Amino acid sequence: MSMSNQTSGSDFILLDLFHSTPVPWVLFTLTLLDFLVALFGNTIIIILIWADPLLHTPMYFLLSQLSLMDLLYICTFVPKMALVFLSGDHRISFVGCSFQMFLFYLLAGSEFLLLAVMAYDRYVAICQPLRYPILMRPRVCVLLVLVTWLGSVLNALFHTIYTLTFPYCASREIHHFFCEIPVLLKVACADTSRYEKIVFVCAVIFFIPPVSAILCSYGRILVTVLGMGSGQALRKTLATCSSHMIVVLLFYGAAIFTYLLPKSYHSPEQDEAVSVFYTIITPMLNPLIYSLRNKDVTRAFRKVFRV
Repeated sequence: MSMSNQTSGSDFILLDLFHSTPVPWVLFTLTLLDFLVALFGNTIIIILIWADPLLHTPMYFLLSQLSLMDLLYICTFVPKMALVFLSGDHRISFVGCSFQMFLFYLLAGSEFLLLAVMAYDRYVAICQPLRYPILMRPRVCVLLVLVTWLGSVLNALFHTIYTLTFPYCASREIHHFFCEIPVLLKVACADTSRYEKIVFVCAVIFFIPPVSAILCSYGRILVTVLGMGSGQALRKTLATCSSHMIVVLLFYGAAIFTYLLPKSYHSPEQDEAVSVFYTIITPMLNPLIYSLRNKDVTRAFRKVFRV
Protein backbone atom coordinates (compact mmCIF):
# COMPACT_ATOMS: atom_id res chain seq x y z
CA MET A 1 0.00 0.00 0.00
CA SER A 2 1.59 3.29 -1.09
CA MET A 3 1.93 6.15 1.36
CA SER A 4 -0.16 8.36 -0.91
CA ASN A 5 -3.10 6.08 -0.18
CA GLN A 6 -2.66 6.28 3.61
CA THR A 7 -3.52 9.24 5.83
CA SER A 8 -2.89 8.16 9.42
CA GLY A 9 -2.35 11.76 10.50
CA SER A 10 -5.09 13.49 8.46
CA ASP A 11 -8.66 14.44 9.19
CA PHE A 12 -11.41 11.84 9.30
CA ILE A 13 -14.85 12.34 7.72
CA LEU A 14 -17.83 11.73 10.00
CA LEU A 15 -21.33 10.70 8.99
CA ASP A 16 -24.01 13.39 9.21
CA LEU A 17 -26.55 11.40 11.21
CA PHE A 18 -29.38 13.86 10.64
CA HIS A 19 -29.16 14.30 6.87
CA SER A 20 -29.24 10.52 6.43
CA THR A 21 -32.90 10.60 7.55
CA PRO A 22 -36.01 11.85 5.69
CA VAL A 23 -36.69 14.53 8.35
CA PRO A 24 -33.27 15.92 9.39
CA TRP A 25 -34.53 19.05 11.20
CA VAL A 26 -37.06 17.06 13.22
CA LEU A 27 -34.38 14.60 14.36
CA PHE A 28 -31.95 17.44 15.07
CA THR A 29 -34.56 19.23 17.20
CA LEU A 30 -35.34 16.06 19.15
CA THR A 31 -31.64 15.44 19.73
CA LEU A 32 -31.17 19.01 20.93
CA LEU A 33 -34.10 18.65 23.35
CA ASP A 34 -32.65 15.35 24.56
CA PHE A 35 -29.30 17.08 25.13
CA LEU A 36 -30.88 19.90 27.12
CA VAL A 37 -32.89 17.48 29.28
CA ALA A 38 -29.78 15.41 29.97
CA LEU A 39 -27.73 18.53 30.71
CA PHE A 40 -30.37 19.98 33.02
CA GLY A 41 -31.35 16.70 34.70
CA ASN A 42 -27.85 15.47 35.51
CA THR A 43 -26.71 18.90 36.66
CA ILE A 44 -29.72 19.19 38.98
CA ILE A 45 -29.04 15.77 40.53
CA ILE A 46 -25.40 16.71 41.20
CA ILE A 47 -26.46 20.02 42.78
CA LEU A 48 -29.14 18.40 44.95
CA ILE A 49 -26.80 15.72 46.27
CA TRP A 50 -24.14 18.32 47.02
CA ALA A 51 -26.56 20.80 48.63
CA ASP A 52 -28.80 18.53 50.74
CA PRO A 53 -27.06 16.96 53.80
CA LEU A 54 -29.70 14.19 53.89
CA LEU A 55 -28.39 12.98 50.53
CA HIS A 56 -24.80 12.72 51.78
CA THR A 57 -24.94 8.91 51.79
CA PRO A 58 -23.00 6.28 49.82
CA MET A 59 -25.95 5.57 47.51
CA TYR A 60 -26.36 9.20 46.49
CA PHE A 61 -22.62 9.78 46.28
CA LEU A 62 -22.50 6.98 43.69
CA LEU A 63 -25.56 8.42 41.95
CA SER A 64 -23.80 11.80 41.69
CA GLN A 65 -20.86 10.06 39.99
CA LEU A 66 -23.26 8.43 37.52
CA SER A 67 -24.78 11.81 36.74
CA LEU A 68 -21.32 13.32 36.25
CA MET A 69 -20.40 10.53 33.83
CA ASP A 70 -23.64 10.98 31.88
CA LEU A 71 -23.13 14.73 31.75
CA LEU A 72 -19.63 14.39 30.31
CA TYR A 73 -20.78 11.51 28.11
CA ILE A 74 -23.46 13.38 26.19
CA CYS A 75 -21.28 16.52 25.92
CA THR A 76 -18.69 14.40 24.11
CA PHE A 77 -20.97 13.66 21.14
CA VAL A 78 -23.92 16.02 20.67
CA PRO A 79 -22.01 19.32 20.19
CA LYS A 80 -19.90 17.79 17.41
CA MET A 81 -22.99 16.21 15.82
CA ALA A 82 -24.72 19.60 15.85
CA LEU A 83 -21.67 21.32 14.38
CA VAL A 84 -21.47 18.81 11.53
CA PHE A 85 -25.17 19.26 10.76
CA LEU A 86 -25.27 23.07 10.97
CA SER A 87 -21.95 23.83 9.25
CA GLY A 88 -21.86 20.99 6.74
CA ASP A 89 -18.22 20.39 7.68
CA HIS A 90 -17.92 16.65 8.34
CA ARG A 91 -14.24 16.70 9.20
CA ILE A 92 -12.79 15.79 12.57
CA SER A 93 -9.06 16.15 13.12
CA PHE A 94 -6.82 13.25 14.06
CA VAL A 95 -6.36 14.80 17.52
CA GLY A 96 -10.10 15.47 17.85
CA CYS A 97 -10.91 11.89 16.89
CA SER A 98 -8.35 10.61 19.42
CA PHE A 99 -9.80 12.77 22.18
CA GLN A 100 -13.37 11.77 21.37
CA MET A 101 -12.48 8.08 21.33
CA PHE A 102 -10.58 8.36 24.63
CA LEU A 103 -13.49 10.11 26.36
CA PHE A 104 -15.97 7.59 25.01
CA TYR A 105 -14.12 4.55 26.34
CA LEU A 106 -13.20 6.32 29.57
CA LEU A 107 -16.78 7.28 30.40
CA ALA A 108 -18.41 4.08 29.09
CA GLY A 109 -15.95 1.90 31.01
CA SER A 110 -16.37 3.95 34.16
CA GLU A 111 -20.13 3.61 33.97
CA PHE A 112 -19.93 -0.16 33.48
CA LEU A 113 -17.86 -0.51 36.65
CA LEU A 114 -19.84 2.08 38.61
CA LEU A 115 -23.13 0.26 37.98
CA ALA A 116 -21.58 -2.84 39.57
CA VAL A 117 -20.45 -0.79 42.58
CA MET A 118 -23.98 0.62 42.92
CA ALA A 119 -25.40 -2.92 42.90
CA TYR A 120 -22.93 -3.92 45.63
CA ASP A 121 -24.00 -0.89 47.66
CA ARG A 122 -27.64 -2.02 47.50
CA TYR A 123 -26.63 -5.58 48.43
CA VAL A 124 -24.79 -4.42 51.56
CA ALA A 125 -27.59 -2.02 52.53
CA ILE A 126 -30.31 -4.69 52.31
CA CYS A 127 -28.50 -7.94 53.16
CA GLN A 128 -25.97 -6.66 55.70
CA PRO A 129 -27.51 -3.48 57.13
CA LEU A 130 -25.60 -3.64 60.45
CA ARG A 131 -22.26 -3.71 58.62
CA TYR A 132 -23.26 -1.09 56.05
CA PRO A 133 -21.68 1.90 57.89
CA ILE A 134 -18.36 0.03 57.92
CA LEU A 135 -18.37 -1.65 54.50
CA MET A 136 -19.56 1.50 52.73
CA ARG A 137 -17.86 4.17 54.82
CA PRO A 138 -16.83 7.34 52.92
CA ARG A 139 -13.21 6.27 52.43
CA VAL A 140 -14.30 2.97 50.87
CA CYS A 141 -16.80 4.72 48.58
CA VAL A 142 -14.16 7.15 47.32
CA LEU A 143 -11.71 4.28 46.78
CA LEU A 144 -14.26 2.27 44.78
CA VAL A 145 -15.02 5.27 42.57
CA LEU A 146 -11.32 5.98 42.03
CA VAL A 147 -10.81 2.35 40.97
CA THR A 148 -13.61 2.67 38.37
CA TRP A 149 -12.05 5.84 36.93
CA LEU A 150 -8.48 4.50 36.99
CA GLY A 151 -9.38 1.17 35.39
CA SER A 152 -11.26 2.98 32.64
CA VAL A 153 -8.43 5.46 32.04
CA LEU A 154 -5.96 2.62 31.45
CA ASN A 155 -8.39 0.79 29.14
CA ALA A 156 -9.22 3.95 27.18
CA LEU A 157 -5.55 4.93 26.78
CA PHE A 158 -4.60 1.49 25.51
CA HIS A 159 -7.36 1.31 22.89
CA THR A 160 -6.99 4.93 21.75
CA ILE A 161 -3.24 4.64 21.23
CA TYR A 162 -3.42 1.19 19.61
CA THR A 163 -6.30 2.02 17.25
CA LEU A 164 -4.83 5.25 15.96
CA THR A 165 -1.40 3.75 15.21
CA PHE A 166 -2.91 1.95 12.21
CA PRO A 167 -2.47 3.55 8.76
CA TYR A 168 -5.80 4.74 7.38
CA CYS A 169 -6.92 4.72 3.77
CA ALA A 170 -7.27 7.86 1.68
CA SER A 171 -11.07 8.10 1.87
CA ARG A 172 -11.01 8.40 5.69
CA GLU A 173 -14.82 8.26 5.62
CA ILE A 174 -16.24 6.82 8.84
CA HIS A 175 -19.73 5.36 8.51
CA HIS A 176 -20.59 6.63 11.97
CA PHE A 177 -21.30 9.90 13.79
CA PHE A 178 -18.34 9.63 16.17
CA CYS A 179 -14.96 7.91 16.42
CA GLU A 180 -15.41 4.36 17.69
CA ILE A 181 -13.08 1.38 17.36
CA PRO A 182 -15.22 -0.92 15.12
CA VAL A 183 -15.88 1.77 12.49
CA LEU A 184 -12.30 3.07 12.47
CA LEU A 185 -10.93 -0.43 11.91
CA LYS A 186 -13.08 -0.69 8.77
CA VAL A 187 -11.12 2.15 7.11
CA ALA A 188 -7.68 0.98 8.28
CA CYS A 189 -5.24 0.03 5.53
CA ALA A 190 -3.84 -2.90 7.49
CA ASP A 191 -4.80 -6.30 8.83
CA THR A 192 -6.73 -5.59 12.05
CA SER A 193 -8.04 -9.11 12.75
CA ARG A 194 -5.63 -9.71 15.64
CA TYR A 195 -6.54 -6.43 17.28
CA GLU A 196 -10.27 -7.11 16.80
CA LYS A 197 -9.79 -10.26 18.90
CA ILE A 198 -8.08 -8.15 21.57
CA VAL A 199 -11.02 -5.72 21.53
CA PHE A 200 -13.42 -8.62 22.00
CA VAL A 201 -11.41 -10.02 24.93
CA CYS A 202 -11.24 -6.57 26.57
CA ALA A 203 -15.00 -6.17 26.10
CA VAL A 204 -15.60 -9.53 27.77
CA ILE A 205 -13.33 -8.52 30.68
CA PHE A 206 -15.20 -5.24 31.10
CA PHE A 207 -18.67 -6.79 30.75
CA ILE A 208 -18.62 -10.19 32.44
CA PRO A 209 -17.25 -9.33 35.93
CA PRO A 210 -19.55 -6.31 36.43
CA VAL A 211 -22.58 -8.20 35.07
CA SER A 212 -21.76 -11.16 37.33
CA ALA A 213 -21.42 -8.84 40.33
CA ILE A 214 -24.76 -7.19 39.53
CA LEU A 215 -26.57 -10.51 39.09
CA CYS A 216 -25.07 -11.93 42.29
CA SER A 217 -25.93 -8.79 44.26
CA TYR A 218 -29.54 -8.71 43.14
CA GLY A 219 -29.87 -12.47 43.46
CA ARG A 220 -28.81 -12.27 47.09
CA ILE A 221 -31.11 -9.30 47.64
CA LEU A 222 -34.08 -11.20 46.21
CA VAL A 223 -33.35 -14.29 48.33
CA THR A 224 -32.99 -12.17 51.47
CA VAL A 225 -36.20 -10.22 50.93
CA LEU A 226 -38.24 -13.30 50.03
CA GLY A 227 -36.92 -14.97 53.18
CA MET A 228 -38.38 -12.15 55.26
CA GLY A 229 -41.89 -13.12 54.16
CA SER A 230 -42.94 -9.49 54.15
CA GLY A 231 -44.85 -8.02 51.23
CA GLN A 232 -44.04 -4.49 52.37
CA ALA A 233 -40.29 -5.26 52.47
CA LEU A 234 -40.50 -6.74 48.98
CA ARG A 235 -42.29 -3.68 47.58
CA LYS A 236 -39.80 -1.32 49.25
CA THR A 237 -36.86 -3.30 47.88
CA LEU A 238 -38.30 -3.37 44.37
CA ALA A 239 -38.90 0.38 44.53
CA THR A 240 -35.30 0.96 45.61
CA CYS A 241 -33.60 -1.40 43.18
CA SER A 242 -35.81 -1.27 40.08
CA SER A 243 -34.43 2.11 38.96
CA HIS A 244 -30.91 0.77 39.04
CA MET A 245 -31.89 -2.39 37.16
CA ILE A 246 -33.58 -0.36 34.42
CA VAL A 247 -30.38 1.65 33.91
CA VAL A 248 -28.29 -1.54 33.89
CA LEU A 249 -30.50 -3.20 31.25
CA LEU A 250 -30.49 -0.11 29.02
CA PHE A 251 -26.76 0.52 29.15
CA TYR A 252 -25.39 -3.02 29.16
CA GLY A 253 -27.90 -4.30 26.60
CA ALA A 254 -26.89 -1.73 23.99
CA ALA A 255 -23.16 -2.19 24.60
CA ILE A 256 -23.34 -6.00 24.45
CA PHE A 257 -25.16 -5.75 21.11
CA THR A 258 -22.31 -3.67 19.67
CA TYR A 259 -19.22 -5.36 21.10
CA LEU A 260 -20.06 -8.98 21.93
CA LEU A 261 -22.45 -10.11 19.20
CA PRO A 262 -20.81 -11.36 15.95
CA LYS A 263 -20.78 -8.89 13.06
CA SER A 264 -23.20 -11.06 11.08
CA TYR A 265 -25.91 -10.32 13.66
CA HIS A 266 -25.98 -6.56 13.09
CA SER A 267 -25.57 -4.10 10.22
CA PRO A 268 -23.89 -0.64 10.20
CA GLU A 269 -27.34 0.96 10.29
CA GLN A 270 -28.28 -1.06 13.36
CA ASP A 271 -24.97 -0.13 14.99
CA GLU A 272 -25.75 3.56 14.41
CA ALA A 273 -29.21 3.21 15.97
CA VAL A 274 -27.84 1.37 19.00
CA SER A 275 -25.03 3.93 19.37
CA VAL A 276 -27.59 6.74 19.38
CA PHE A 277 -29.39 4.90 22.14
CA TYR A 278 -26.48 4.52 24.55
CA THR A 279 -24.65 7.78 23.73
CA ILE A 280 -27.60 10.19 23.53
CA ILE A 281 -30.81 8.67 24.91
CA THR A 282 -29.51 6.82 27.98
CA PRO A 283 -27.81 9.90 29.57
CA MET A 284 -31.17 11.66 29.29
CA LEU A 285 -33.17 8.74 30.72
CA ASN A 286 -30.97 8.14 33.77
CA PRO A 287 -31.84 11.33 35.69
CA LEU A 288 -35.52 10.93 34.77
CA ILE A 289 -35.56 7.33 36.02
CA TYR A 290 -33.86 8.19 39.30
CA SER A 291 -35.63 11.48 39.99
CA LEU A 292 -39.18 10.48 39.08
CA ARG A 293 -39.00 7.24 41.09
CA ASN A 294 -37.08 8.58 44.08
CA LYS A 295 -38.88 10.39 46.90
CA ASP A 296 -35.64 11.61 48.49
CA VAL A 297 -34.58 13.35 45.28
CA THR A 298 -37.98 15.00 44.75
CA ARG A 299 -38.01 16.12 48.42
CA ALA A 300 -34.51 17.59 48.06
CA PHE A 301 -35.58 19.39 44.87
CA ARG A 302 -38.48 21.07 46.67
CA LYS A 303 -36.24 21.97 49.59
CA VAL A 304 -33.28 23.34 47.63
CA PHE A 305 -35.31 25.21 45.02
CA ARG A 306 -38.19 26.03 47.39
CA VAL A 307 -40.82 24.70 45.00
